[in-house]
Amino acid sequence: MKRWPLLSALLVLAAIHAAAILANRLAPYAYDEQNRDCVYAPPSRVHWDGTRLVVYGLRQEAGGGYREDPTRRYPLRFLVRGRLVGVDPPGTLFFLGTDGFGRDVFSRVLYGGRISLMTGLLAAALAVGIGWMLGTAAGFFGGWADEVLMRGSELFLALPWLYLLLAVRAFLPLYIGPVQAFLLLVGIIGGVGWVRPARLVRGVALSARERPFVLAARGFGAGPAYLLRRHIVPFTLPVALTQASVLIPQYILAEVTLSFLGLGVGEPVPTWGNMLAEARRFDALTLHPWLLAPGLAAVPVLLGYLVLSDTFAAGGSQQKY
Repeated sequence: MKRWPLLSALLVLAAIHAAAILANRLAPYAYDEQNRDCVYAPPSRVHWDGTRLVVYGLRQEAGGGYREDPTRRYPLRFLVRGRLVGVDPPGTLFFLGTDGFGRDVFSRVLYGGRISLMTGLLAAALAVGIGWMLGTAAGFFGGWADEVLMRGSELFLALPWLYLLLAVRAFLPLYIGPVQAFLLLVGIIGGVGWVRPARLVRGVALSARERPFVLAARGFGAGPAYLLRRHIVPFTLPVALTQASVLIPQYILAEVTLSFLGLGVGEPVPTWGNMLAEARRFDALTLHPWLLAPGLAAVPVLLGYLVLSDTFAAGGSQQKY
């Protein structure tokens, strides 16, 4: 496999995750800052006036639209007030327009990426961690441990987890804080996702424990701890990494879907899911297409992790036993 797709994917993922982490420096505004004079304002156009970059003031028209006012010019200022770029009031800088409350969509996409990306990472770590431990134990020791894992995984696969999530949410208070909602998402998404990693790791561990060098080490008196550390775990690691790279984008999409349906983190804290909820209205979507920006931001993340999963899978298939 060529190196440039992997390097490109790593650079894209690193840039997106870094942008989310540094949202309070890169975003021109706070995620909950409202400008009621600029509701559904279009993306700002940056102009060059011969000496500097400027944005024009906005003038609201009678029909509800906006028109640039060239007589009011506001220069872009860099590294001011703790942020990378901004303009002096009363000027406004909306790279991706505003929503129905006059909040900057670009800033909210950056802040919302924190929760959406972190949900995918933590939920995948939880699912792969549980599946790796259970699958390794079941495949290596066999017997009742293997039977319990297989029957338990079949039970988990049979349960309708969306309805279970709805039931859990129904028992909770009507309003829960963003931290509690975030932890609930991570716990449920990651807690139910261990089945596939566990079954795959179990198969690898079953194969590895019958390898001649493992049998030879066992014959020389090697204990379970040594066999697991020295022989079994190295075999299962590529499978775990591949599963993590596959599950992270799936769980990001799960968070987006659940927040879109109102089952995740709620307003005013942004996530890519609850930001897309405003685009459900046909009039808002057709008149203000920039509301789809959170969905577009997820596309390079999903493609980047897809390239990583292909790389890990190819590496695991070429592993020499």
